[in-house]
Amino acid sequence: MKKVSRTENCAGFEALQSGMEQDEGSRILLPTMKSQGAAKNAANNAAQAAPAKAAAADLAGKVDFSNVKIEPIFEEMVDFDTFAKSDFRAVKILACEAVPKSKKLLKFTLDDGERKDRVILSGIHEYYEPEELVGKTAIAIVNLPPRKMMGIDSEGMLISAVHEEDGHEGLNLLMVNDRIPAGAKLY
Repeated sequence: MKKVSRTENCAGFEALQSGMEQDEGSRILLPTMKSQGAAKNAANNAAQAAPAKAAAADLAGKVDFSNVKIEPIFEEMVDFDTFAKSDFRAVKILACEAVPKSKKLLKFTLDDGERKDRVILSGIHEYYEPEELVGKTAIAIVNLPPRKMMGIDSEGMLISAVHEEDGHEGLNLLMVNDRIPAGAKLY
């Protein structure tokens, strides 16, 4: 006579089995039940997240790069030692404001991992409003000599991606996952 395990005996409950574990004695450990409130909260959270995911998927699916022009790659080579002198770091944007009397410049106050008061000016106001950048994590070159712009010392350069689309310049500030700590070095 064939010995039937408890798992085979429960073949009608295959959907439940995927969430269960078995110990060495083939005991089936049933998952604990959630309260009705928890199930409603989970359903509400899933319902709220679904439109955001769908919108992101729609946006990703609608990007058309056929009309985009990019600058050609430089033919001149840079030796590794020269490249290695540039110190690229993740920076947290603590504050951002428009520079008075300038249509283009934004003044960023950044946490670079060592200081929480690094100031970098960037001519990206046409593409971003200051308040939408606060709290984001960007990439900057932090070892450039200070450069005065509109009477303010800029202590580095934020990295952006630039392209041309339908005769207009497009710009995207390079932002990374906010889980990357301020001061993380890029290699």
